[in-house]
Amino acid sequence: MSGSNRGAESEERDVVALNPLFARPGEATELPRNVLPAGESLPETAYQIVHDEAMLDGNARLNLATFVGTWMDPYAQRLYEETADKNMIDKDEYPATAAIETRCWKMLGGLWNAPDPQDTIGTSTIGSSEAAMLGGLALKRRWQHARRAAGKPADRPNLVLSSAVQVCWEKFCNYWDVEARYVPISLEHKVLDGHDLEKYVDENTIGVVAILGVTYTGMYEPVAEIAAALDRIQASTGLDVPIHVDGASGAMIAPFVQPGLEWDFRVPRVVSINTSGHKYGLVYPGLGWVVWRDVASLPEDLVFRVSYLGGDMPTFALNFSRPGAQVLLQYYLFLRLGFDGYRKVQQASQDVALYLSGEIAKMPQFDLWNDGSDIPVFAWSLAQGHGENWNLYHLSDRLRLKGWLVPAYPMPADLDALTVQRIVVRNGLSMDLAHSLIDDLRAEVAYLDALSSPMPVEGQHPGFHH
Repeated sequence: MSGSNRGAESEERDVVALNPLFARPGEATELPRNVLPAGESLPETAYQIVHDEAMLDGNARLNLATFVGTWMDPYAQRLYEETADKNMIDKDEYPATAAIETRCWKMLGGLWNAPDPQDTIGTSTIGSSEAAMLGGLALKRRWQHARRAAGKPADRPNLVLSSAVQVCWEKFCNYWDVEARYVPISLEHKVLDGHDLEKYVDENTIGVVAILGVTYTGMYEPVAEIAAALDRIQASTGLDVPIHVDGASGAMIAPFVQPGLEWDFRVPRVVSINTSGHKYGLVYPGLGWVVWRDVASLPEDLVFRVSYLGGDMPTFALNFSRPGAQVLLQYYLFLRLGFDGYRKVQQASQDVALYLSGEIAKMPQFDLWNDGSDIPVFAWSLAQGHGENWNLYHLSDRLRLKGWLVPAYPMPADLDALTVQRIVVRNGLSMDLAHSLIDDLRAEVAYLDALSSPMPVEGQHPGFHH
């Protein structure tokens, strides 16, 4: 290709061409792609351009990679439109929204078996990543206060986590100068379960993170077993190490589907829990929540006081201005569904996950890592001796041709030679869609098995989505 042709092609990509059907006299028919336009355009024109470009995105309902909610009912849509202008940080201008936020985290405190839900303290956040960072920040500050009160140095904090932890915890340790101590998962210990924990915990440990629904596979880390291991460590060393539960997904599943599982504030070492309202809280992105066991568990010097309507509103957040609409959507769902409604929705998702994992387990090409009986998420790998001419990345690409986004990716360090595929079942993936997915999966596996020579592997990359 000549240089002039390349230049012309580059110029074409730098503009967005308007469909002639929407062109109007005196209005530009091309708009710059990467530069602010010099003049105005009609709202219908701008809408059509953005609408048409957004069509290139995938079908959200068929995205089995993401944990984030992709559907809400028409009444929620209406409420969203009516409240999109509310700023969550402005407690004075939007006191009703602020009061509803408080109701929500008190409801969560009760759902998570806080000793006294009225004595809990919590906050909404942009997502569970911000909520997790606030939980980690409180752990660090509590540890620093205790160390300084004892006349000991407080400059080398560490946090103990699974090697399969979500990336937000890596960010937390990086941003707040905390040493991350990763306990590697293995085929024998698929999650952080308290095994060898004494090798990682010392006087500088600010806490242990237990994940209720590992991002890689959906498995629960056994909070009670981790706490028991920390009890043994305290008995032998005197170290009293708290637990933060990253319940981004599982904290909105376990109370409804596994109510007898002790993972929450029933476990005395658990001082704080975060979750995603926009995952199995069933709200559109972005919304997270974090709740502390009691007011004493959140260091007072991290809380800023805001006065509204003559009252006192504590606030603790990394972000300042942020949407209030999602908080109202969460309250809408709490009222709309109640405990029994959430139980039915989450159980339906788990039923679909168990159906899908059961059908995939029957296929000789695959080995299940887990079956979706924790959160409705499961992963599988290629069985030994299968896939001579193809791998899971090829299968992911074939499924994408049918509209399904089913990611393939390597497991974390020490298991990174193992590639898995994962399905996240969310509200909206019906049993009918699940049957269609299995039909397509079987068809694409048959296609790949019939290949007479290997598929190319150049350019393959993980399709991992949190």
